[in-house]
Amino acid sequence: MRILSIETSCDETSIAIVDAKGGIKNPVFKVLAHETASQIELHTQYGGVFPMMAKREHSKNIVPLFIKALKKAKMLSYSSSPLGRLGGVLEKALVREPEMLEIFLREIPKIKIPKIDLIAVTAGPGLEPALWVGINFAQALGKVWKIPVRPINHMEGHVMSVLIQKPTKMSKSEFLISKKNTQKVDVKFPAISLLVSGGHTEIVLVKNWMEYKMLGATRDDAAGEAFDKVARMLDLPYPGGPEISRLAQIYRKMLDSTTHKIVLDFCSAQAVALRKGLPKHFSSDIHFPRPMINSKDFDFSFSGLKTAVLYYIRDKYNPTLALSLSREGKMQIAKEFEDAVVEVLVTKTLRAVEKYEAKSLIVGGGVSANNELQNQLKKQIKNKKLSTKLYLPIKNLSTDNALMIALAGYFRSVQGKKYTKKIKASGNLGL
Repeated sequence: MRILSIETSCDETSIAIVDAKGGIKNPVFKVLAHETASQIELHTQYGGVFPMMAKREHSKNIVPLFIKALKKAKMLSYSSSPLGRLGGVLEKALVREPEMLEIFLREIPKIKIPKIDLIAVTAGPGLEPALWVGINFAQALGKVWKIPVRPINHMEGHVMSVLIQKPTKMSKSEFLISKKNTQKVDVKFPAISLLVSGGHTEIVLVKNWMEYKMLGATRDDAAGEAFDKVARMLDLPYPGGPEISRLAQIYRKMLDSTTHKIVLDFCSAQAVALRKGLPKHFSSDIHFPRPMINSKDFDFSFSGLKTAVLYYIRDKYNPTLALSLSREGKMQIAKEFEDAVVEVLVTKTLRAVEKYEAKSLIVGGGVSANNELQNQLKKQIKNKKLSTKLYLPIKNLSTDNALMIALAGYFRSVQGKKYTKKIKASGNLGL
């Protein structure tokens, strides 16, 4: 099966073309193309993602990105007899996307229909205006080229993102999942999945592929959202999660260092201070709360933690907040905040692992790339002497991407269940 997959749930337009075979037990995936256009630079100046602005960028980027993917997969060729009289059909299909309609009519009719068996597109959860762009493009293309379109749950994509691992003796574009492959991903069930990103923080019981039970979720802010909001308090650039983690890591190295080596990231004045030994203010004298860490359920709440950071800055410094914070102060707050989030995530996740005797732990979503989260999960699994195997996506598949949507599309197709042909964007779609 050759799958074209489309992901536009937030601020990244992503297209993948994948060859898949082998069924659910021994699937083999060959990635022919995987192209992503990020909007981070655009949204950075506003400190967050604006849904209608994201929609506009998706509409502008999706057709050129699709053509780029076809070219990369060596599937782009032009027909000597272009498709005609598509205006009426496409105007109805793309009534919500006037910007895309113009580009679609100019480019798509000229392309010779490639061999694609299925179009898989994210239907939710996510930002609904952004989701509609991918859905409308998929349905328009499916109608014109007579290819079936299957809606995919974005979070299921994150669960399955761990199935793609770095190849060993294979070509860089080929990924195998089989007993003979040294890089096999042999997930055993039951499994627990921690899905943690800017929009979601969930613990899911995975009874088998495509069989889920929601155990807990955030009651307010998602972990990634809390990272971004705290980063704004500290006057750090968007997206805030990576920057907070970077400062936290530097601070940990300083605290753990026995030789007080100079950290290259510091300016000369701080370097001089470090040569004489760590100043007294480089200590862990901040303690933020660990919300709901002892609750008997598997829910999360990060709003109170975010507020605790705000009050700490307000009380210790002055009303101008981050403007009065030194670099050392920002690092200290970043470390304690990250420690608090990670401790809650790890504690609750491993509690679920123990309760359900999970054989595998799958972590997905943008925050899964957080180094401290990965380190603490590995450390605590070892300390608790759990036989549970930890699965993490490779770094470029932790964030939103079309490749994971292709995997979910293949599994759902092999499963053979019917699906509705009328696809709607669902911002709060659950597993």
